Amino acid sequence: MSTLNLTLLTDLYELTMMQGYFESHSSEVVIFDAFYRNNPCGNGYAITAGLEQVIDYIKNLHFSDEDISYLDSLGIFHKDFLDYLRNFQFTGDIYAVPEGSVVFPREPLIKVIAPIMQAQLVETAILTILNHQSLIATKAARVVHAARGDGIMEFGLRRAQGPDAGVYGARAAVIGGCIGTSNVLTGQLFDVPVKGTHAHSWIMSFPDEYTAFKTYSELYPNACTLLVDTYDTLRSGVPNAIRVFREMRESGIELKNYGIRLDSGDLAYISKKARRMLDAAGFPDAVISASSDLDEYLIDSLKTQGAAITSWGVGTNLITSKDCPAFGGVYKLAAIYNEETGEFMPKIKLSENTEKITNPGNKTILRIYDKETGKIRADLICLADETFDESKDMIIFDPLETWKKTKIKGGTYKLREMLVPVFLKGECVYTSPAVMDIREYCSREKDTLWDETKRLANPHEVYVDLSDRLFRIKSELLEQMGREALSL
Repeated sequence: MSTLNLTLLTDLYELTMMQGYFESHSSEVVIFDAFYRNNPCGNGYAITAGLEQVIDYIKNLHFSDEDISYLDSLGIFHKDFLDYLRNFQFTGDIYAVPEGSVVFPREPLIKVIAPIMQAQLVETAILTILNHQSLIATKAARVVHAARGDGIMEFGLRRAQGPDAGVYGARAAVIGGCIGTSNVLTGQLFDVPVKGTHAHSWIMSFPDEYTAFKTYSELYPNACTLLVDTYDTLRSGVPNAIRVFREMRESGIELKNYGIRLDSGDLAYISKKARRMLDAAGFPDAVISASSDLDEYLIDSLKTQGAAITSWGVGTNLITSKDCPAFGGVYKLAAIYNEETGEFMPKIKLSENTEKITNPGNKTILRIYDKETGKIRADLICLADETFDESKDMIIFDPLETWKKTKIKGGTYKLREMLVPVFLKGECVYTSPAVMDIREYCSREKDTLWDETKRLANPHEVYVDLSDRLFRIKSELLEQMGREALSL
């Protein structure tokens, strides 16, 4: 996966449009924004992930001889265009919100400033990388929140939609808050913890359950978690596990990182019964972990029922984001550079659906924090050259329901620009942190959210407003296009 040339990881129409720009001698510098319209999974926020893979893609962007030969075989590309592709490279600028950041709808997560052919080509790959990992990181954040401090392990590789989804999905899940993964390749590639127990087949391959447990304990005395539901959890599995733990202790083995795993049945009832059995036998520190088609809703319900589970392995519903299989990110033209004026001309996309009308211009995001609590008050999408004085009052307003206004008193808030430079003039100027460092950053980011925004159901919406200047530009463009439509 690390050596695969992804240049042709694109939709055909990106290339046909490129040829159209080439034939019309269009070398205009443009701005495209990658953003999403609605939080996935009914969440109150999203977690952005995948930037490291976007960087790798841009760094390795080139058309090989095999790529050119294949495109030529399609019979729709001209020789002079194909010759141009032989020396193609990305020379533009890219700004992005760092991985692991809390983000909200309509904000530019990645901004591409480049000649139009370059900016057009990279659309599909940026979206497929950003959409997938941001979706899984967001899902993981929900699952981790539901666990209320318990550890979440990502166990979904065998249910992922292919190797890439398994590897990069596990990476994103760790960014979102999982403590590790069962995916060994992800562990190797990204230096994240890998953990696991054993399967039912291990038990079934031995003459009896006790012998299977005993053998496993001898192999892994410092990581002995026994799967106890192969035959009968409470009458066979747990008693046999207790017998093995007792023998380990009697032989002088210091018991640590040990316990049982439940994978079926009424997890609330069984875990509480198992906890009492383990405690009565003298093993109060034995961990009870659980798997079995878990998601955030089931974990939340089990926690509410007082289930004696403190470690959770989540597979299918996490790695596929089963209830919300798409992030919905889009990539839209926002501005075109005017050489005569030396400024970017804002562009807007209209739609019958209000939420699909884009925000024009060269923009950035300012996050507004409450100075006392450190919590997010709102986000402000503004023009990239706008500045604000934190000592002065700020009035923000809903860009759709403009009568809804909030006054934030000067001195009570702090501002942070969310977009950072990643590529400048084709050169990468950003170093991606290690995945576990991104995970820690993401944890701090989630702490800036109010509890009401982190609710699993009906979360409070964080306001994403437009600056006065940007709102006026958008309104003027809408008015202009409305007048033009009436004149037709």
